[in-house]
Amino acid sequence: MPTDTKRVRGPEVSQSPSLFVAKPAAVLPSHGPRADGRQRDQVDVRPVFVRCGLVSQAKGSAYIEAGNTKLMCCVYGPKETERKDETDMKCGRLTTDMRFAPFSCPERGSWIQGSQDKDLSLMLHESLQPAVCLHKYPRSQIEINVMVLENSGSVLAHAVTCASLALADAGIEMYDLVLGCSIRQDGSSYVVDPSYAEQNNCSSVSSENQGGLTVAFLPSLNQISGLQSDGEMTEETLTAGVRTCIEGCYKLYPVIQQALAKAVRIAARNAAFPPSES
Repeated sequence: MPTDTKRVRGPEVSQSPSLFVAKPAAVLPSHGPRADGRQRDQVDVRPVFVRCGLVSQAKGSAYIEAGNTKLMCCVYGPKETERKDETDMKCGRLTTDMRFAPFSCPERGSWIQGSQDKDLSLMLHESLQPAVCLHKYPRSQIEINVMVLENSGSVLAHAVTCASLALADAGIEMYDLVLGCSIRQDGSSYVVDPSYAEQNNCSSVSSENQGGLTVAFLPSLNQISGLQSDGEMTEETLTAGVRTCIEGCYKLYPVIQQALAKAVRIAARNAAFPPSES
């Protein structure tokens, strides 16, 4: 029997595609330890891995990994601004662009920037702009590009931290580093640095105190540069949530300082002993 060369024949032993369909996520319990072993109602953030200067083409870059959440940030500039007005003549312009890779979420996305990407880019801009000394860069533009490689929750908070670290790696003058932390309130219980499943889960029967909160914080100046919340929370719950996020930022601060100091030492060593071309 002649072979059909125009048809891609499947293997002789195959399985039904329905076996590989993702099962719907079960409702997470509102008490007891979390899925990754962390405790509820405590400032228990995920271990963070941070590196600077990984992208040689950018002026500054940073990579952050918190659990399964992975982000990369590149900073370009300062360079001459494209649009010139009275504001640009006195101080610089800060632009932010945050995007999700198509493979970053459980549901595959597209490279085209959607409404969620635009909203997160705006929140990122509002959190970083108060910390950058834009008056030092008149007629200039600083571009910040954040790429989410894997979304496992709390992407905005980690994007703020990663972008701040990339700005420092680029040598941009800043008043202070900006650190981000987020919580998820579920009734009377809350989780710090929530995962993707915890962010999209609502296990409490009551509709009160349901929402999320993200805080951008300047630890040395003890000031809040950005705050984003969704859902419905009482004033007392929101105030307690802000304090919890600030405490989470202070926990991340030594890790970020060590990563930045290590990048400075590596840059100084490379400047003193440049690698040979051979």
